[in-house]
Amino acid sequence: MHHPVVSREEWLEARRALLAREKEMTRLRDKLNAERLALPWVKVEKNYVFDTVEGKKTLAELFDGRSQLIVNHFMLGPGWEAGCVGCSFGADHIDGALVHLENHDVTFVAVSRAPLPEIHAYKNRMGWRFNWVSSHDTDFNYDYQVSFTPEELAKGKVFYNFTEIDAADAFEELPGMSAFYKDEAGNVFHTYSTYARGAEELIGTFMILDRAPKGRNETTIMNWVRRHDEYENAPKQQACCA
Repeated sequence: MHHPVVSREEWLEARRALLAREKEMTRLRDKLNAERLALPWVKVEKNYVFDTVEGKKTLAELFDGRSQLIVNHFMLGPGWEAGCVGCSFGADHIDGALVHLENHDVTFVAVSRAPLPEIHAYKNRMGWRFNWVSSHDTDFNYDYQVSFTPEELAKGKVFYNFTEIDAADAFEELPGMSAFYKDEAGNVFHTYSTYARGAEELIGTFMILDRAPKGRNETTIMNWVRRHDEYENAPKQQACCA
């Protein structure tokens, strides 16, 4: 990687030009956020029931007394030895945000199709604290287009990220994030979903690396990422509560 070395004055000129573009992007992000909030909602009619550490809970009960719910569709299928590397990378950024989310009327929960004991085993390995429930016996993952049956994959096309993609580019599980709102009458509404790289801005490590001299320094997307206990000389993780 080669960069010209210039005077401070030349650097300031180049930096101010980039700053103008950064401000343009910030204003565009604000506009996009407003458009996201203006999306219409869909009432959730199906009665989804999840396995949790406190027993069976409906989607409405996952809100835990708040009016907003963020669901992380975490790639951990039944029988998997470990969760998706990318999902695990994103999950490392959640625990520190929980207190802020919960005090701003937002509940965060991860949902996977793996049975609850398998979720607990991996959660304890990773040392995470956020709530993580199982949709093992529900259609939830399939209805929100993050899980696919063998029959769907065999057809050659699956519906993901709001379009049909080649099944060769898909797996039985794919990542995503969905948002829900519950009104005072207890009605639940689906307000937003994003898939693939759609939640990338939530990963703080990426945002820091984008400002580092070498950027993300990757040949393919996330080729350098490992589960946090798989890096060389990774610190030992203490097991968390289930």
